[in-house]
Amino acid sequence: MAKSKRRLLVLFNPNDPADPGAGNKPLGDAESFLEAMAPYNTAPDSPMKPHSPTRTLYGPGMTVEFATGNPVISQAMVSVNELDVAFPVLSRLCRTLGWKMQDTDSGQVFG
Repeated sequence: MAKSKRRLLVLFNPNDPADPGAGNKPLGDAESFLEAMAPYNTAPDSPMKPHSPTRTLYGPGMTVEFATGNPVISQAMVSVNELDVAFPVLSRLCRTLGWKMQDTDSGQVFG
């Protein structure tokens, strides 16, 4: 069986999903982002270390990282390890929350 390639996606919240040039809204502050991800079985595996520049969440077939230096999260990096497991979860998350994801290799936008 061939090993699948890791896929990197950027998770973001568009101002207007129909107009890619309309910019983006924040995904929320760290607390609200963690609350939004929790129903999708995606959460940190330990308390955040002091002065850590990023926070990592673990979910089904994926990890999600976001910067901790700003009061709001503008985007998150999703590293997909198992596409068949992660993509349905990410698709449902994007549909429910109105977020989008963009493939870093192709530039294709999903959600």
